[in-house]
Amino acid sequence: MRYELYYWPTIQGRGEFVRLALEEAGADYVDVARRSGKRGVSAMMQLIDGRRIKRPPFAPPFLKAGPLLIAQTANILLYLGGRLGLAPREEAGRLWVHQLQLTIADLVALIHDTHHPITGYLYYEEQRAAAKLATKYFWRYRLPKFLRYFERVLQKSSGPYLLGRRLTYADLSLFQIVEGLRYAFPRRMKRFERKVPRVIALHARVATRPRIAAYLASPRRIAFSQWGIYRYFKALDG
Repeated sequence: MRYELYYWPTIQGRGEFVRLALEEAGADYVDVARRSGKRGVSAMMQLIDGRRIKRPPFAPPFLKAGPLLIAQTANILLYLGGRLGLAPREEAGRLWVHQLQLTIADLVALIHDTHHPITGYLYYEEQRAAAKLATKYFWRYRLPKFLRYFERVLQKSSGPYLLGRRLTYADLSLFQIVEGLRYAFPRRMKRFERKVPRVIALHARVATRPRIAAYLASPRRIAFSQWGIYRYFKALDG
């Protein structure tokens, strides 16, 4: 099957979690909005508009797989996991990976809110004081709680990945969390990483997987910028 991924063409964002899974699996897919003309962003917007479809998505990312149109990052990965060999086949294992991905989704929202704690409709410059306070408590309480949780999961798995010896899409997503935090908070992450050595080792292991390494070095990997989930502001990287 050839998958069609719909997401904004100039940012990694939440679509990157899906891209990583597709790339690791060597899946046949097209990043629709990155095409030119009416076949690109306008095609994505027509699906969001939803006038011609019964079950329109709320917002990207969403995935077209044959007759199916699947939205929400964790939901897309739940669908792809078993089909791409990135999740167990049995129900308990499949739900466990999905649970981990939903936890990552909670963390992603908190990361975004460090620089836009009041609302996404205001620029960062219009909420500097609130962003500085939000970032302070994110690093003091929220991030340590999340990453130490994944550290415990890795310890209990008795293997290099969250489920043990087998890579799943949740491992790829945790890799992306570390990548983004290193971009947005280079100084803070440098100090914090020693507290979660298993998470950092997982990141290094994923980065060297042949298909992921090739993807990271390719033009298909969109660079981090000031328009995604992860944004660097010197004042927040204390």
